[in-house]
Amino acid sequence: MSAIEYELLHIDKNSGARTGVIHTPSGDIRTPVFMPVGTQATVKSVTPEELKEEINAQIILSNTYHLYLRPGYELVKEAGGLHKFMNWDRPILTDSGGFQVFSLSGLRKITEEGVKFTSHLDGSKHLFTPEKVMEIEEALGADIIMAFDECCAYPSDYEYTKKSMERTTRWAKRCKEAHTTENQGLFGIIQGGFYKDLREKSAKDLIDLDFPGYAIGGISVGEPKEEFLDILRYTAPLMPENKPRYLMGVGTPDYLIEAALAGIDMCDCVLPTRLARHGTALTSKGKVVVRNATYERDWTKLDEECDCYTCKNYTKAYIRHLVKTNEILGIRLLSIHNLRFLTKLMERVIIEIENDNLLGFREEFYSKYGYTII
Repeated sequence: MSAIEYELLHIDKNSGARTGVIHTPSGDIRTPVFMPVGTQATVKSVTPEELKEEINAQIILSNTYHLYLRPGYELVKEAGGLHKFMNWDRPILTDSGGFQVFSLSGLRKITEEGVKFTSHLDGSKHLFTPEKVMEIEEALGADIIMAFDECCAYPSDYEYTKKSMERTTRWAKRCKEAHTTENQGLFGIIQGGFYKDLREKSAKDLIDLDFPGYAIGGISVGEPKEEFLDILRYTAPLMPENKPRYLMGVGTPDYLIEAALAGIDMCDCVLPTRLARHGTALTSKGKVVVRNATYERDWTKLDEECDCYTCKNYTKAYIRHLVKTNEILGIRLLSIHNLRFLTKLMERVIIEIENDNLLGFREEFYSKYGYTII
């Protein structure tokens, strides 16, 4: 029996959206779910207690590349793994570091063996192979770990994308052979850029390897929304119905709703805390740039429909004051709000799917947010 099991609960009769439960060693996850990103073993400015009690985060994501460089995976293992190191007793997912390594551009070289790269911190030289990444992720001890993959830039030509996709499959096989920890679920990552035949080939080959879950990688990398939706809607149905489906790196409200409509179970993004650091709130009526002068004497809360700690206790005027004076509390309050906004959105998405009404909810939400349905 796998460490990760998916239980399908309901399929929206008017779309491909579905609700379910992912069973993990650290607890169950109701899906579809948004996963806050804790890159450095912390969701920026928010405590684990706040993540549980104020935000109701079911699972968080941490980053293999960054934790490898600091504080080092051996130290995290010595601490008892990520759960104990950061005092988080709910599920954790670690990415493979692939996206970060490939984002280094001129600081890395890809070979069949793996990726040689230069640390962005101190210029030191390193090598990530599928076997090394498995060693690191096993030491970190997350419930769900990702296979090492190559993420193509957008745009990339067909021949390069094909070679990259085929290498990702070979690396996935090596990851599976190297992975030995029974209480972790190793997910494969479907690549293939924006070529449907390559996506289909990647999905088929990875499904043959029989991972306990699958992710779509290599989209939401700067392409137009139309292209993103086209590949998402084509690829998601290729994924097994009886296993978790994960769309990597998306976190805007419209992309989360579209992902759910396509039958995706899991999404992650740094967006909510990044926006908070720039003085911006996500609300049911669109973004509110609270640092703007228009909110100097605004005594209302960030979002009338929000139930978060920030909205229960503070006004836009006060939060603007904190942001303008560079007070840390301003970032914390906005982070709590933005994370709760996306978590609550997915809680609502689950309800709408179970009522066979996610398409109707999308239309209602988009009209308030100013989005256009594509």
